[in-house]
Amino acid sequence: MIEGEKQDWLNRFRTYDQKFLQGVANVWQAAISGLSDSSEEDEITGALVVKLRSDPNTRGLFHYYDFQYPPVRQEGGYRLKIDLAVMIDQDDSTYVAYECKKLNVRRTDGRRRSEAGAYIEDGMMRFVTEDYARDLPVGCMLGYVMDGDLSWAWAQVTAAMTSQTSTLGLQLPPSCAPSVGVIQRFVTQHKRNSRSLEMRHALLPFSTAS
Repeated sequence: MIEGEKQDWLNRFRTYDQKFLQGVANVWQAAISGLSDSSEEDEITGALVVKLRSDPNTRGLFHYYDFQYPPVRQEGGYRLKIDLAVMIDQDDSTYVAYECKKLNVRRTDGRRRSEAGAYIEDGMMRFVTEDYARDLPVGCMLGYVMDGDLSWAWAQVTAAMTSQTSTLGLQLPPSCAPSVGVIQRFVTQHKRNSRSLEMRHALLPFSTAS
């Protein structure tokens, strides 16, 4: 693939992500309306997928929204599954992968922990090591900010990234991207074994920050 074709493919994935997040912004409050801040990540993601599939304004945006999508068959079965895959068309190798993590979680003593470590180690690293989106130019993260404090979530996650620059193959500091409705976004660039990777991050407020 020549360089111009690579850039065209990357631009298409950026457009897919933008289109998807616009759909998410439209259904987000309805999707989480029956959930609480103790809901697990899979419960939140599952509710979001159900709403995306059923809402007349979002169900036709893409071919299909898949929950717990297995990208690569491992020996003995599927070991890893992508939290949310946006299937572009009937070709199941063309999708946008979204790994979903809770951020700003309240502990039983009332104090909050950022969960930035899990966001990186159990989320971003799946893309960097090519377990997810191996042959794709883009990988995406959805951060469910449980207390709604997007600024603190951004500060904690980006600080954690910067401290692991080498491990993540981080090529440039995180750069902000325009918000989509209530969703705050930023982008990171990574070097991995076979090719470079652009990661697109979206922070979604689960509740309003106090």
